[in-house]
Amino acid sequence: MYRILQGQLEVFLAHPGGPFFARKDEGHWTIPKGELAPGEELLATAIREFAEESGIQPSGDFIPLGSIKQKGGKIVHAWAFRGQWEEGQAHRCNIFRLEWPPRSGRIQSFPEVDRVGFFSVLEARKKLKETQHPFLDRLAEALELAGR
Repeated sequence: MYRILQGQLEVFLAHPGGPFFARKDEGHWTIPKGELAPGEELLATAIREFAEESGIQPSGDFIPLGSIKQKGGKIVHAWAFRGQWEEGQAHRCNIFRLEWPPRSGRIQSFPEVDRVGFFSVLEARKKLKETQHPFLDRLAEALELAGR
């Protein structure tokens, strides 16, 4: 999701929840994304996963941003859409269960995403996983070609 605020492009990012990312910030944020369900189309997956991780239902014109390969080999396909979210507004997302601390026998629940927010492209380059940076460039280029 993106918005234009005071003439500047801002992008919406998500911080992964759970104990492994609790103290990690720069380089660990991501675009909201998820797994393809059997028989599901890529754009439908992107819309479903965005809604599951943010509580916001994507709509409007979707701008294809292509795909990238993350360090672990996972292929991520992305689309952008113009949307709004107010700072401080609560987000809703799925919960996952994990034995924590490890080997404790204690199962705890954690949100898939613990924080979300809009960032300028400059801030987003610091927050976002490096392998996802091409999405920022592709969005900026697509908006320039479209005249925003």
